[in-house]
Amino acid sequence: MDFTRTEAQDDLGQLTRSITEKLVTSDRLRALDGAEDRFDDVTWRSLAESGVLSAALPETVGGSGFGILEQCSVLQELGRTLAAVPYLPSITLAASALAQFGSAEQRDLARKAALGETILTVALAEEYNDEPARPATRAEPDGAGWVLSGTKTTVPVATLAARLLIPASTPNGTAVFLIDPAAPGVTITRQQVVDLSAEAIVELDDVRVAASDLVGTEERGPEIIDWLLTRAAVGISALQLGSLERALEMVSDYARERTQFDRPIGSFQAVAQRLSDAYIDVKGVRLAVTQAAWQLDDGSATEASIRTAKFWAADAGHRVAHTVIHVHGGVGLDRDHPVHRYFLAAKHNEFALGSATDQLRRLGRHLMLVRS
Repeated sequence: MDFTRTEAQDDLGQLTRSITEKLVTSDRLRALDGAEDRFDDVTWRSLAESGVLSAALPETVGGSGFGILEQCSVLQELGRTLAAVPYLPSITLAASALAQFGSAEQRDLARKAALGETILTVALAEEYNDEPARPATRAEPDGAGWVLSGTKTTVPVATLAARLLIPASTPNGTAVFLIDPAAPGVTITRQQVVDLSAEAIVELDDVRVAASDLVGTEERGPEIIDWLLTRAAVGISALQLGSLERALEMVSDYARERTQFDRPIGSFQAVAQRLSDAYIDVKGVRLAVTQAAWQLDDGSATEASIRTAKFWAADAGHRVAHTVIHVHGGVGLDRDHPVHRYFLAAKHNEFALGSATDQLRRLGRHLMLVRS
């Protein structure tokens, strides 16, 4: 397998970094912490105007025809600066899914998202349900349309989205629906999460949707849900990789500059060992994420590679985040210090769509089935 980055990956990554390093400052992030919805509209508009949002989408929706590899390059750079923009839910997941499976009308929504004119999101998580591929949310046929009932949790930018992609169980299996957040029966409640991201609980109480709001067909529902979950896991892992890389750079610089007993603390064996372990962890995350993204791109992805990437992002993320805080000492516990934000982001990404333990359980179950 050739992990050499494509020219498009390099170009998109460099462009995203040039935008975010200029606009996403500590002061900007601090100001967003107090916002009702933590959304950096200035950076989002800049990404749209520069073509970053549309570049990694199919040509059918005005994109450049690139895919998940290029999207992971963007996500990694967004993770480096902790940019408060909904690239993962709106572009990597919702817009890409509509471009892949949607009707002409739904692809037009994806086109608007690619231009930054609208925001889309996907509701994948449910409370007390560790099998997102089999949603507890129900969709019952109602004449020519459907009636949806259920509750989704930690839905990204739900209060800002023009449409929500909602997976639901039907009498014949599973399907994905487009929901207008302003529709009768939809209740959106802002939810406070560890890193202050704009997330919400979405409650559906007999919400009626038209037949045209079904994404793809009911028969392709399981395929679409698996497509979304797979890319969500890899996308979260790519965000985590960017955050951990930058956090490791910050703590390494600190260990060289901070002195005790007239020596840089990085020269002490205990500190050096922690930093060495963190370096190896970040390398592990990079390898696992790169493998999963490449396999997704060429169609050879397996559940094992996806679970491995998410496991590394969660498990290594936990260790690296704590190393960053511990090496910084009391400074790292200060909520206003930049490294504390990276700790919170790492914890959020660790648990999003399943912790390291959850990934190992799923990976073990998958390997058992493969070998049986």
